Amino acid sequence: MNDVTCVWQIPALLGEGPLWVADENALYWVDVLQRQVHRLEPASGQRRSWTFAEPITSLALRQAGGFVGTTPDGFVVVNLQTQTVEPIVLPEAHLPNNRFNDGKVDGNGRFWAGSLHRGETDPSGTLYRLDPDLTLHTMDRDYIITNGPAFSVDGKTMYHNDSVKGFVYAFNLHNDGSLGGKRPFAQLTFAINGAPDGMTVDSENCLWLAHYGGARLTRFAPTGEILAEVPLPVPNVTSCTFGGPELDTLYITTAAQNMSPAELKRYPLSGSLFAYQPGVKGLPTPHFAG
Repeated sequence: MNDVTCVWQIPALLGEGPLWVADENALYWVDVLQRQVHRLEPASGQRRSWTFAEPITSLALRQAGGFVGTTPDGFVVVNLQTQTVEPIVLPEAHLPNNRFNDGKVDGNGRFWAGSLHRGETDPSGTLYRLDPDLTLHTMDRDYIITNGPAFSVDGKTMYHNDSVKGFVYAFNLHNDGSLGGKRPFAQLTFAINGAPDGMTVDSENCLWLAHYGGARLTRFAPTGEILAEVPLPVPNVTSCTFGGPELDTLYITTAAQNMSPAELKRYPLSGSLFAYQPGVKGLPTPHFAG
């Protein structure tokens, strides 16, 4: 446990979507349920938070400057200064039982994000791809809770998961953004391992997976072999990304949602932001090219 450090003790209900912004030497992350975006400058310790009228469920850098992201209904431009959003395309505004969840930009500047079923029972979730010309493409269906995605170093493999079904999937990602060869990459049993949540790929092409309810991160080889497990002092580990000037620090978000007073007393750091030095570097944060 000594290797994992709490860098921001905060009771985030659903900390998610850590995003390293190299130009600012800062980490951004969201608390979906409290409708907040947080920012940490690790070097100075400076912290700032913004509260929105609706949840920001994921956040990404925009090549033109500023941020894009997702709200429960779909893709938006995020303005931190005014704490407002501007719709880009809202493909699930007519589905009140769904909401968007995790999202990330690939190496070609395309923004991938998926939706989930709020009741966590119906496979009504969909994976979408937003292209730089702002056209939207439906890429995969039948998810209960979409999570991820993450991309291999060469950009030819995409990882994505369904937290309720317990599967991490690998896809062949083609240059034109199409997917093929969907296959199980890893499977978790919740009672033993928790649920697969957010993830990232390091410079050695290995996948780091957060275990919601499993109190750890796992590092997988591209073959699916487990290479390392990193325990955390909280049960609900939600996502991770590499940051720092050398991209050698793994920042880890967690959640305090649905925990009883007794559980919160036992795990007082639940919802906090953590940092870990894994001995391997990550990859630069891609920008959405739209």
